[in-house]
Amino acid sequence: MKILKTPLNPEEVADLRVNEPFKVTGKIFTARDAAHEKLLDFAEEGEKAPLDLSAYPCFHCGPVMKERGDSWQVVSAGPTTSIRMEIFEDEFMDEFGTKIFIGKGGMGEKTSEALVQHGGVYAQFTGGAGSLMAGSVEEVEDVHFLEELGVPEAVWVFRVDEFGPLLVTMDSTGESIHRDISEEINRNLQKEIETL
Repeated sequence: MKILKTPLNPEEVADLRVNEPFKVTGKIFTARDAAHEKLLDFAEEGEKAPLDLSAYPCFHCGPVMKERGDSWQVVSAGPTTSIRMEIFEDEFMDEFGTKIFIGKGGMGEKTSEALVQHGGVYAQFTGGAGSLMAGSVEEVEDVHFLEELGVPEAVWVFRVDEFGPLLVTMDSTGESIHRDISEEINRNLQKEIETL
């Protein structure tokens, strides 16, 4: 199984294909709806992002965190339903060059087109396995916008060791398992309707 190290090598990301598993070692950052909106607003105002968002995977996650003195511990970090970020992801890639998005449930055509344009992938992490993900976190390296957005929506920076396995479900060639499944369901529904 491939292990991608950060800062990401764009060629390694672009070479990933649908149904291919991989793991990540290095840094990742979390960003849900409010974080996407905050970072894009920052860019629109001419402000610089707090970290290089092109170099690290974006994990759609609202982690459960525990404060221990001056540091933080990840209690659980399961994936958020990614379709919620569909309205942001093409603009996010245009602005920041992010190459890998990790979540659950798949994303839509706008994201698929942007992944092709930017040589990126969308990968799924098993839902309900938040404690497994927490076990791969070696260090909570930083947090941004905590006071404004709160714990689940803040941008957390985790240093991870072999986070995964992650499964590519949308790749840089335009292939999408989610589109294929949707089309198959529609075909089967049409057949059922025709037999009625």
